[in-house]
Amino acid sequence: MGSRPAVFLDRDGCVNVEDDHIRRVEQFRLYPDAIASIKRLNDAGFLVVVITNQSGVARGYMSEKLVREVHTLLLKWTAEGGARIDRIEYCPHHPEGAVEPYAVECDCRKPRPGMLLRAAEEMDIDFTRSYVVGDKISDIELGPATGAKSVIVRTGFGAREIGKIERGEAPRPGHIAGGIGDAVDWILADARLPRAGEAR
Repeated sequence: MGSRPAVFLDRDGCVNVEDDHIRRVEQFRLYPDAIASIKRLNDAGFLVVVITNQSGVARGYMSEKLVREVHTLLLKWTAEGGARIDRIEYCPHHPEGAVEPYAVECDCRKPRPGMLLRAAEEMDIDFTRSYVVGDKISDIELGPATGAKSVIVRTGFGAREIGKIERGEAPRPGHIAGGIGDAVDWILADARLPRAGEAR
């Protein structure tokens, strides 16, 4: 087990505005509080890892080159705002994709935990002190899959997905947040509490 706490942030609908696949760099827009929220996590000692399914590559909507260009822009904007993203992991696959060799079953497409496991191994991450934040059930299922706590946001597809949780069709996360800022508020408050088995 690693020793460092991390927050795994979904990209579309959590860090940036959901826009039915980012097919052009010009579509990429951050939520107003995204950079400040990431900086708060930096300042609290969390590693920040962005994890994102980009099935549009397999579907033929965009190239991996475009995905990398968007991530370069994300890192630039974050750094200019005085914040830091420590790592970005993305999955370009989809089993029903139209583009070879991306049309495959993989271990990295959420809710499978491959992206998190890869980051954890290389960055010495302790899942029991970590959190996953996203706008889909496939994001919050990564919590039980790894031992991290999960937070779902109402932005992006969150409002739709939260309906499934409220109807008992999906597991309830640690917290339901209005957006990334509210999610970080909860994480910072929760992280100050001893975890199960720790002395108070």
